[in-house]
Amino acid sequence: MKHLKCGLVGAPVQSGASQAGCIMGPAAYRTAGLIEVLEDLGHDVIDFGDVTVEPAEVPNHQNGAIHDLQETIGWAQSLEEAAYNASKSTDMPIFLGGDHSMAIGTVTGVARAAEESGRKLFVLWLDAHPDIHTLTTTSSGNLHGTPVAYFTGMSGFEGVYPALRTQVDPHAICMMGIRSVDPEEREALAAQKIEVHDMRALDESGFVAPLRRFLERVAAENGVLHVSLDVDFLDPEIAPAVGTTVPGGATFREAHLVMEMLHEAGCVGSLDLVELNPFLDERGKTAKLMVDLCASLLGRRVLDRKTRSY
Repeated sequence: MKHLKCGLVGAPVQSGASQAGCIMGPAAYRTAGLIEVLEDLGHDVIDFGDVTVEPAEVPNHQNGAIHDLQETIGWAQSLEEAAYNASKSTDMPIFLGGDHSMAIGTVTGVARAAEESGRKLFVLWLDAHPDIHTLTTTSSGNLHGTPVAYFTGMSGFEGVYPALRTQVDPHAICMMGIRSVDPEEREALAAQKIEVHDMRALDESGFVAPLRRFLERVAAENGVLHVSLDVDFLDPEIAPAVGTTVPGGATFREAHLVMEMLHEAGCVGSLDLVELNPFLDERGKTAKLMVDLCASLLGRRVLDRKTRSY
């Protein structure tokens, strides 16, 4: 197994969600032993600490439902720079969230670094939601529902979100686990021609074949893959610590299978761990599971796992 220099970047963002608690996410991952697990696998770990933020000076949007816009944009600006720097200085930046609005900054930061290295960024979006609302279409006003629309260059963010330095090709995105889509998002996904495998399709075909095809595309184009793993990709029975629970998510084994396949493919260059809300957890159950999934992505095998009591 290749030993990597892993860089942890804390992103205690909760301004993009409607429920408080994600601000505690980075601390929960550290408490659940993420650093020790990665070091036990032979990787070097640099903990860059938590990113700090100053609210951005942007005007209020005409969509009155939007909340905490200035703070969220402040996070986007800080995290874009932190993600870019971590990508240049480590082999595997791991961003500890924080709600999914953090991807406004993390994905764009790693995309900039990939472009400078002459490689194309691909994104595997593991989530119950496609998060492809624009500032106009969101009715909840929760900006964790907007990152994919933004980093694929959809209109409506100009003059509000940071100017997009490196756009992610919509055809380089694969979504898996989707099971809650608003009508406006359905239209956007069709227009952008993003590859989507909802849970109905995955129930019929399984994860292996579509994920293998996507990873073969990444390899064929010498791409680098960013994985954005949302807690609600998982079934809430095994991962309750999320404010956006949707029944019918990935099982324990399905999630580990995805991570093991990603490790074997050898093309993952960065990782988001998002939407962990420790306030809603059961004795750290979800945090520990997310740490275990990270371990599988970074080389832990089935035969290496110990019995764990939750």
